[in-house]
Amino acid sequence: MLLSSAITVKRHYSLSLMRSLFSSSPYPITTFSRLVRSHRRFCSSPTPRLSNPMAIPPKFATAAVIPTEERLATRVWIKFRRESMLSLYSPFALCLASGSLKIDTFRHYIAQDVHFLKAFARAYELAEDCADDDDAKLAISELRKGVLEELKMHNSFVQEWGSDCVKESPVNSATLKYTEFLLATASGKVEGLKALGTLSTPFEKTKIAAYTLGAMTPCMRLYAFLGKEFQALLESNKHDHPYKKWIENYSSESFQASALQTEDLLDKLSVPLTGEELNIIEKLYHQAMKLEIEFFYSQPLTQPTIAPLTKEHAPEQECLMIFSDFDLTCTVVDSSAILAEIAIVTAPKSDQNQPPGQIVRMSSAELRNTWGQLSTQYTEEYEQCIESILPSEKVEFNYETLHKALEQLSDFEKRANSRVIESGVLKGLNLEDIKRAGERLILQDGCISFFKRITQNKSLDASINVLSYCWCGDLIRAAFSSGGLDAQNILANEFSFEESVSTGEIVWFVQSPIDKVQAFNDILQDRSNGRKKLSVYIGDSVGDLLCLVKADIGIVVGSSSSLRRVGSEYGVSFVPLFPGLVQKQKEFAQGRSPCIWEGGSGILYTASSWDEIHAFILGL
Repeated sequence: MLLSSAITVKRHYSLSLMRSLFSSSPYPITTFSRLVRSHRRFCSSPTPRLSNPMAIPPKFATAAVIPTEERLATRVWIKFRRESMLSLYSPFALCLASGSLKIDTFRHYIAQDVHFLKAFARAYELAEDCADDDDAKLAISELRKGVLEELKMHNSFVQEWGSDCVKESPVNSATLKYTEFLLATASGKVEGLKALGTLSTPFEKTKIAAYTLGAMTPCMRLYAFLGKEFQALLESNKHDHPYKKWIENYSSESFQASALQTEDLLDKLSVPLTGEELNIIEKLYHQAMKLEIEFFYSQPLTQPTIAPLTKEHAPEQECLMIFSDFDLTCTVVDSSAILAEIAIVTAPKSDQNQPPGQIVRMSSAELRNTWGQLSTQYTEEYEQCIESILPSEKVEFNYETLHKALEQLSDFEKRANSRVIESGVLKGLNLEDIKRAGERLILQDGCISFFKRITQNKSLDASINVLSYCWCGDLIRAAFSSGGLDAQNILANEFSFEESVSTGEIVWFVQSPIDKVQAFNDILQDRSNGRKKLSVYIGDSVGDLLCLVKADIGIVVGSSSSLRRVGSEYGVSFVPLFPGLVQKQKEFAQGRSPCIWEGGSGILYTASSWDEIHAFILGL
């Protein structure tokens, strides 16, 4: 995504938010985006992501930038990304990808998949009968042939084993539920649709073909996705992966083409449908994705797995502690941009008299200029500071060495924050305005639902702890509260108020990487109650780096180039989460990893979204 496009998204969000907050305000709408535009040079630099909340580098959830003209099949696949992650991170898929899956489990899976594929082929046959277009009929027929070829591969497995596992394994409840759903849809038993026998026109019957493809497409796309993910992990110089044949089939060009052909056909059949009918397809697609998850999780595993993380968690013996940054880890935009926007929008005009007895504020024009000067100075000095702390050549990971280097960054950030206070730009902000802004703050997809699952599951005995540079903790509390989350363990900085109006002073708790890791250590010590601790830290910036490497599991979200640059120069390794788990599972199965998770290794895991984090830690 181009940064200029990201800035446009941020500007649109900022304007919309401020208009909703201050629609009755007598002050003109002036946006902080002017300040952002003045720093495009900075945003294009090799280190665009700042750890201080004065920085406003944009980072946005995928859903915020999807073009509205995107085709149906692509749109619903992205919309239900969480379901694809749950399948990918299922214990069955993890063991299969690592090659450690017990053969009895794979045999059971093949048997269930044979039952499923027979129903899948029958559903294609029924869809072909309903299609009112020769090209569509031909396309469905070709797809059905692909399923029959898939069945031949499964039969080859059975022949190798010398016994008929299909006959030995009756259909389980998850498979039965899935096949009944497919065949019911292909028979026209869809909510809001007349019975098949009463359909009077070819177009009405064609809708059934479209609905059937809506229920079948996610299976094809999911297996194509899994095949590619697994295939990327196969070691090209080794041939001993027991499920290499399965992986190569679903990652093959022919299967990928079949998945794409299915999506193309769904798009074509959906063209004449109404909005209500497209909603039905979306519901069918989502239901199929959920049934896929049930199918994978129903496979009987007799071996321990490292995911979901909470599966092997024993609350009476171990304390699970989840830590998270806030700005651009949980949020779509940096909170400092919101606070600056509130200050500028609610500030008096240059020629406006201020009521006596109230805190004297800058005018909106003065605020814009002052913010610009502060941000320019911060940007330039930050870049210089990052350059100064980098070693002359890459070093091996050593926590103390990294800690020493980041002490310099900590000193710089405290000086920058002092300039903000001395400038007076934060004077006169109303607490209610801040809370309303927090309630409307857009959070990353999946963040709130993950936190809620953790806090609402009392049997986990797990805690959520937010450590943030945010200048105003009330903004964070309002953001979480609006999502129905009672987040009590929040450590951020706090505005000083007089009768709900900010004085411009801030009570500092967390200003730097050193402050963060000290708070992290203190919380671990205070809340473990003598039990063994398992800590997970989720962050996105250089300010999180010490906590990330100190935690038992450090997970990086986003794509901060400055974090990766500093980390890499100091010997930190960044490993994509799923490949990292596959390797861990392989080592665990071979008995080479007696202690699965242990901090201080210098290995961090990267995740593309909160959906990945949810799938790894919680599973279903």
